[in-house]
Amino acid sequence: MYLCSIPRGDGTTLELEIEVGKAVFLLGANGTGKSSLMYRFYSMHSSNARRITAHRQTWFESNAITLSPQQRQQTGDNTRGHDTSPQSRWKDDYARYRASIAIYDLVDAENVRAREITSAVDSEDFERVKELRNKNSPIKIINEILGLSNIPIAISIHESAQIFASKNGGASYSIAELSDGERNAILIAANVLTAKPGTLLLIDEPERHLHRSIISPLLTQLFAKRPDCAFVVSTHEVMLPLDDSDARTLLIRGCAYNDSSVTSWDLDIIESASSIDDDLKQDILGARRKILFVEGAERSLDTPLYSLLFPGVSVIAKGNCREVERAVFSIRGASDLHWLDAFGLVDNDRRSIPDIDKLKQDGIYVTEAYSVEGIYYHPEVQRRVAERHSTVIGGDINKCIDEAAAVAINSISSQIQHLTERVAEQRIREEFFRYIPNRKQIATTDQVAVSIDIRKFIDDERKLLQRTLDEGDLEAIISHYPIRETQALNKIAEKLGFLNRTQYEKAVRKLLLDDADALAFVRSLFGTLAADIARSGTNTKSTVTEAAPITVVQPG
Repeated sequence: MYLCSIPRGDGTTLELEIEVGKAVFLLGANGTGKSSLMYRFYSMHSSNARRITAHRQTWFESNAITLSPQQRQQTGDNTRGHDTSPQSRWKDDYARYRASIAIYDLVDAENVRAREITSAVDSEDFERVKELRNKNSPIKIINEILGLSNIPIAISIHESAQIFASKNGGASYSIAELSDGERNAILIAANVLTAKPGTLLLIDEPERHLHRSIISPLLTQLFAKRPDCAFVVSTHEVMLPLDDSDARTLLIRGCAYNDSSVTSWDLDIIESASSIDDDLKQDILGARRKILFVEGAERSLDTPLYSLLFPGVSVIAKGNCREVERAVFSIRGASDLHWLDAFGLVDNDRRSIPDIDKLKQDGIYVTEAYSVEGIYYHPEVQRRVAERHSTVIGGDINKCIDEAAAVAINSISSQIQHLTERVAEQRIREEFFRYIPNRKQIATTDQVAVSIDIRKFIDDERKLLQRTLDEGDLEAIISHYPIRETQALNKIAEKLGFLNRTQYEKAVRKLLLDDADALAFVRSLFGTLAADIARSGTNTKSTVTEAAPITVVQPG
């Protein structure tokens, strides 16, 4: 944990604790003292901190190592010494060396890993070899992060420790030829991934060279990859902290100077970034934001998938369909939230066609899937993942898929009562809400009588599930029932050759990263949602296409 004392303009002091494994965002307009505060953090913990500065050089003089080990050590020491000087907050005398240091550290980390594996092989320590093999190299991690951050670039090390890049699997070329944003993303990732455990990483204005649709997932992935480090991110992008629900935000409104040095700050710490006031949003927000509200809780399974399907969109889980509808209606109806374009994605729940049409006109899209597992475990997705995985493990693909379906149906059959009651509970709640009187009824009605035949709901659901099981329709079962509450998903993953469902779900996301056709298919499961989001602008209230339900179908 890192402790930082910050003097306030009112004479008090904020004792900020920066925990390892957590992130703190510094949020404020230009001239409020963010750079001075970043300098304060670094100077207080320079021995264990690493700066990633906004005014860094964003080009490479070479795609190979240009420093000797001795030069790397000396240059690093000089750079750290410069970063402790007050002028480092506005001037960087070592900008041209920072990219070279990042490249050196990245290649060196690869070489260290290779030497460790070789040493373990030579000593016949095969358990150590297995352990090292399962630990991904920095280059492999960077490529994974780039893909999940909507950057179609992969880098690799060639002869003479030269680093090359390729786009969408095309021909290799020098990383010196990458765009500013691509190079910047690689520099940020390399600096973070090569830092020592326990490092305080200070990232200054990452959005300066990168669009928020890229920097947001990039930072999220880096935070996840380095739970052994602490992060402080200085930004103008008011919405950036919202994408990390665990992050705290220092809301900086201004600062006081004595000559050229900041002596105090006008700031508050906000534990939840969602409480940031609208006035500041309007002051510092430079671009509009698109939000997709979905049902469910905030879980790691949902966000990576929807981030791949809808790049540049913030996916926010809102619990149930009522909360999704309320969020979308509120934003679309509020003139002071004009910078936000809101969409909703809710489950079908056997809604009528008129209800589906009405919801879509209001920006709420209806999917057939009960939950996100209906996408991950769609039979066509299973087939594509199994085909890809078979190139590694071999085996009869059709046999694996048939066995996966059989064990899944068998597992679900033992949970009929539980699944029917869970689905019936949701339908009963929806039925109850239908009786809630509107304003006109409240003015003219003395009482409302509600009568719901609970047993009939449960019996109807049980009969429907049993019939679907008898027909062996795994797609319908996955799409309409909470099968994550059974062992079916783990059994499917195991029969397809994976250790568990977590490994299978990672393989699904990797498939979508690598296979444009698979990505297009999964997007098609959401109807016109992707196209409508892409076309949306300031006024989303009338930019949806013709109303139609989103139907999950097998291709061909």
